[in-house]
Amino acid sequence: MTSIVQQAAAHWRFVAPLLNAPQSEDDYDALVAALDELLGLVGDDEEHPLASLASHMGDLIEEYDDANRPMPEVRGADMLRHLMQWHGLDQSSLPEVGTQSVISEILNGKRRLNVRQIKALTLRFGLPADLFLD
Repeated sequence: MTSIVQQAAAHWRFVAPLLNAPQSEDDYDALVAALDELLGLVGDDEEHPLASLASHMGDLIEEYDDANRPMPEVRGADMLRHLMQWHGLDQSSLPEVGTQSVISEILNGKRRLNVRQIKALTLRFGLPADLFLD
């Protein structure tokens, strides 16, 4: 057996939980906690020796989330409403999207966001356009 395989075998029971996909909520919670701790060490340093481990763990968490915690479908008007509340905006605060009455119609489902309005919202909030599509 090579030295690297011997080292892996000797430490596998400690490392395996960081490399395996979570099978339960408890596994998921443990992996998230371990990733938080690891990110405290790695930070933003993509060259850190453990950065690829953090990335792998993040992928496992994302896969679990996708399979077990799907994001609800959100209409463009719902996203707009949320952003307005988050930023403390009223219907007259988005002239690049339209008049107060146009914003009201969008929020009440009487009108859909058009391409020009979606572009304006992506520029204003720095978000991808698909968040505003129905």
